[in-house]
Amino acid sequence: MRLTRFALAVAVAVLALAGCSSGKKQAAVPETATGSLESLAAQAKCKPAIQTDADEIRQAICKNAAGRFILATFTTDRGQREWTNGAEDYGGYFLVGRKWTAVGDMKVVAALRQRLGGTLEEGDTMKGMSGMPSAQHNG
Repeated sequence: MRLTRFALAVAVAVLALAGCSSGKKQAAVPETATGSLESLAAQAKCKPAIQTDADEIRQAICKNAAGRFILATFTTDRGQREWTNGAEDYGGYFLVGRKWTAVGDMKVVAALRQRLGGTLEEGDTMKGMSGMPSAQHNG
């Protein structure tokens, strides 16, 4: 149940932070970073504002020169995958490393990847909108 609440909180933040890609070429990606939330935040050049400090997840809002993002660390790979899969249902862009995930708009996540390495993932924006009323009027 806790992971569901965390995923929902991240999904809301993703929607608030979502943006568009600039389409610029990127430099070579470094080896994927590892470490604590504080260590990853230092590598990302941000001071984390801790929002969740639980046994299975630590989550913070960060801001650096590229913009705002959420950084979360996990105690297990399974917990990370469940959280990330749930959050991806709401759309957005994710940078995924070993037991950590960063969430933000494409520009921010791409910039973070140059510091932290990791794998880029894109959330399912259509799935996240499935329960919302249509903007079209058929009458």
